[in-house]
Amino acid sequence: MSRIAIVTGGTRGIGAAISLKLKEAGMTVVANYAGNDEAAQRFSAAHGIKACKWDVGDHEAVMAGVAQVEKEVGPVDVLVNNAGITRDGTLLKMTWEMWNEVIRINLGGCFNMAKATFPGMRERGWGRIVSIGSINGQGGQYGQVNYAATKSGIHGFTKALAQEGAKFGVTVNALAPGYIDTDMVAAVPAEVLGKIVAKIPVGRLGQAEEIARGVAFLCGEEAGFITGSTLSINGGQHMY
Repeated sequence: MSRIAIVTGGTRGIGAAISLKLKEAGMTVVANYAGNDEAAQRFSAAHGIKACKWDVGDHEAVMAGVAQVEKEVGPVDVLVNNAGITRDGTLLKMTWEMWNEVIRINLGGCFNMAKATFPGMRERGWGRIVSIGSINGQGGQYGQVNYAATKSGIHGFTKALAQEGAKFGVTVNALAPGYIDTDMVAAVPAEVLGKIVAKIPVGRLGQAEEIARGVAFLCGEEAGFITGSTLSINGGQHMY
């Protein structure tokens, strides 16, 4: 039986790698996206993965979007909360809008997507929820009080929801990437990026494929005894 998975932010970067890896694992994947129609259409056409547009921070849009997926594709067994944004700035320069939008999407999106999918998983007695945290949610980062707060919140969200799902066969875990070679990281000035890489013990940026492999493991049938955990994939940059 093919499991049905939704990957939010699933048509670009790390999300695209996760979508492809879950498909490779035999799942039927639906990739959610929010804004870039052209990129989503290219991804869908190239890989045969259905792309569906909604804003994960909009509760009603999420409930409607997931309901449509379940009507057209089937009940959702696997949820990967990958969608996220940054609006960086020191607290002195950060506006309420910069704070609120990151909270709304990065953390609110996890609640909204779980609210739409967790009850069905619980009723059917099987489910996997994996949310993408961050090394900066574990160790903090200058100029990212909003982003770090959301990613740290994801780790707490994971531990609490894991306790609600455990006896119903629903595991809830997080994965905390370090610095990954994506378009977002590539936009960092070369001199700054060099300093970042110098702090990574393995001496390089991570690859999206490496994150995707970790997510696929946590979403697999064989991972049923792992719940409430955070898997750190960061090249040894942050250990605890």
